Order: sequence, then structure tokens, then C-alpha cells
Amino acid sequence: MLAIQELSKRFGDLQALQKISFSVQKGEIMGLIGQNGAGKSTTFHSILNFIHYDGQISWDDHQIDERVFNQIGYLPEERSLMPKMTVEQQILYLARLKGQSARKIKPEIDRWMARFEVKGKRSDKIKSLSKGNQQKVQLICTLIHRPSLIILDEPFSGLDPVNEDLLKQAILDAKHQGAAIIFSSHDMGNVESVCDQLVMLRKGQMVLNGEIRALRDQFGKNEIFVTTDWRPGDLAQLPHVTTVVNLSANRYLLRVDDPAAGPLIFQRLSNGEYLEEFSQQPPTLDEIFRLKAGDGR
Repeated sequence: MLAIQELSKRFGDLQALQKISFSVQKGEIMGLIGQNGAGKSTTFHSILNFIHYDGQISWDDHQIDERVFNQIGYLPEERSLMPKMTVEQQILYLARLKGQSARKIKPEIDRWMARFEVKGKRSDKIKSLSKGNQQKVQLICTLIHRPSLIILDEPFSGLDPVNEDLLKQAILDAKHQGAAIIFSSHDMGNVESVCDQLVMLRKGQMVLNGEIRALRDQFGKNEIFVTTDWRPGDLAQLPHVTTVVNLSANRYLLRVDDPAAGPLIFQRLSNGEYLEEFSQQPPTLDEIFRLKAGDGR
């Protein structure tokens, strides 16, 4: 288990982190989100011992040091591949930094390239690959030594939905094999699709921490998605409806000031007849992000 307790970091007059505490269990994916400058990268760099910090960070009850580094896989937001190396040279170079031998890693390369559908050969230079395929190679470098702790910062950058799914499955496989994973992305859909828990930072402070569904439910089920031939003006007159948003033809989002009004609204809209869609939901993670990760207004 990764345990972070009272993590703080100051750069001159800037308090980058202030007493951040959370844990990531083995076999769990923790989403770490926040606006640019919220403290995500500083958190990663503290875990990796790139910077000095105040507080405690431990892995399996031991301080993270050189003995633990070989168990960590890190994919930084800023890519770090060497363009003049071949794919094989790059993978072997980074694997050796993790204490892995070429004899052990070489037989794995073709399987990983096939798994991620890399368009290119192991003898191709990194610079000859597309941005998306370079991203796949970088993730191979992160995962090929089967790390126990994985840190992924914007892992799907530059990828189309099909390739996102390929990499997403590899991340979920690592989770099922027992890795503790921290996943950071500005795409809340990706966060919600892979993460079990969530930590949200704002200006160096933790503003949310918990299981994603439970966090959403805290905000109340004040959104109703409905498909109906009612007119927007009539929908706005329903009890406790504060906002009507036309999403598409005959499909609307109704925001209510009291979630308990849902059954009454359903009764009025259906009048005992079939409704194609009526779904009462808490705010999306996107909406919560805008509310909590911004200026707090």
C-alpha cells in the first residue's frame, strides 16, 4: 500500500501542497485530479523522491527510497523518449534502470508491441513513429517490468478512442494483478471509467477524497434526464425544476432543487404511460470538477 501523510511542499512563497493525506491500496486505481498548478505533479515528484518535502510517504510501511524505485512505473505528462534510439533500445535502456536484464525483457517486447498494436518494428527509431505510437512505447516502458506501484500522468494523450481502450485494458489488467495505481487526467470520462477512488486537489489542498460514486452521491441526485414530447416551457413549470436544458430532439436535462421531487415529476411526465428515458442522477464528475477544482464559487 502507498500511504501519504501530511504531505506539504513550499517553493519560495508558493505553498504547492498543504498537508495532503491519502492512501492507495494494492489492486486499486486512485484518480488524482485538479486544475493545472493544483499540485498533482508536485505530489508525483514527492512520491518519486525527486524533491524534498515535509510529511511521510511509505510503500508497504517502508520509506520510499532506492530499494523501492525498481517496483515503480512512472509515465510523466512530458514525454521522455529518446528520438534517435530504436524502440528496442529505448525499452531496454529504461528497463535496465529498473534493474531488469536485457535477457529477461527482450523476449517480452514483441508481445507488448502486438498487445498495444504499435505500428512499427522494434528496430524502428522512436522519431519515425507517430505521436500515438510513441505514446504506446512509453507506456510499454512503464509497464514491461510489472511494477507494483504505477503512476500515470495523462496516459491517453494523443490517442484516439480505439487506442485509448487498448491502453485502458492494460491498466485494468495491472490493477487486477495487484498493482497500486495513481491515474491523472483532465478527461473526467476516463477518470470515472478506470478509477475506484478519487483525490481532487485545488491550490495545493485536498478538497475531495473518496470512492467516486459515493462522492457524486454527496452532491444529491438533482439531475433528471428525460426523453419526452413535452415543450421546454411546460417542463420548466414542473415542481422543483430550476433549469431545463435541451440536449437533443425531445431529450432534456432537468435540474431540480429537491431530489425528492423525482417521483412526482416522473408521475406527471408519464401519466401512467411508457417513458423512453427517465434517469435521475447526481452531478457528473465534470460538473463536480468545475465546482470544486475552480475558485470554489
